[in-house]
Amino acid sequence: MSTEALAETHEAHAHDGHHPSDLSYIKVAIFLAVVTAIEVFTYFQSVHGWGENTLIVMLTLAMFIKFYTVVGWFMHLRFDSELFTRMFVAGLVLAVGVYLAMLVTFEFF
Repeated sequence: MSTEALAETHEAHAHDGHHPSDLSYIKVAIFLAVVTAIEVFTYFQSVHGWGENTLIVMLTLAMFIKFYTVVGWFMHLRFDSELFTRMFVAGLVLAVGVYLAMLVTFEFF
């Protein structure tokens, strides 16, 4: 393939409209900062007096949200094949399963 053809192919992919804008990345970063702030807020149990199980559920949910957001936007998984999404989700489910098995084994759950 000639250099000219490669340049045309690269330009076609660069302007196909599937790549998010810089503003989209800034919005995603702000969203991740807000979710992280909520996670940090859960550290101060004495402030709100919620139960431990509620905090575990909130932190786990925040973990899933942040995982999906980072993988989807910063690793461009939203714009790739569905197979890659399934592979990442399967890895996350396996990791959570191993973590829960460890908690049950050591009676922390």
